[in-house]
Amino acid sequence: MSAGRWVVGGGAVAVLVATGAYAMWPATDVDTRLWDEVRPLIEARITADARGSGYGETVPALKARWFCRAEALGLQEHGNDVRADVTTLCVEYGVRHDTLVECSAGQVPQVVRLERDHAAAGGYRVVSQEEAPDGAGNARWTRDRFGIVGASLAQDAMSSGALEDKARTHFGLPAGAAVVDC
Repeated sequence: MSAGRWVVGGGAVAVLVATGAYAMWPATDVDTRLWDEVRPLIEARITADARGSGYGETVPALKARWFCRAEALGLQEHGNDVRADVTTLCVEYGVRHDTLVECSAGQVPQVVRLERDHAAAGGYRVVSQEEAPDGAGNARWTRDRFGIVGASLAQDAMSSGALEDKARTHFGLPAGAAVVDC
């Protein structure tokens, strides 16, 4: 085979590899204006979904409740529709004496689809929400939806510090109040 064919063939392979990498690479530039609009709605939705699923809620004396946050891995807007690829962290906190009690927690990658709705609070409404399954299918689900890099980012542990602060404020605890297991 001539050198010219090797060059053409090598170039074609390079183009295919680059195209595949681009398709698997998540959008890293998140529109902060749009994220500021949809984030509160997403966080309210995941918090509402978490209710009733924690141990602390079965112990009334703890006054437990869920605190959740979301981080955008990708955000795409098409007309009135928004797709948010997010990783979410929800922690169930209660209070015992002057101590914050952590009862349950979970970090889950999700795809949340929203639609502009001027009548809805915040101007959007959630039209669908899909989360990664527990167990063996989790990694594949995340990779298929977020790409290789996005899947890697979704596996990074999220800090619960901001949620601890919100919980301390909610329960009227001082900023340095200890956090213990349920």
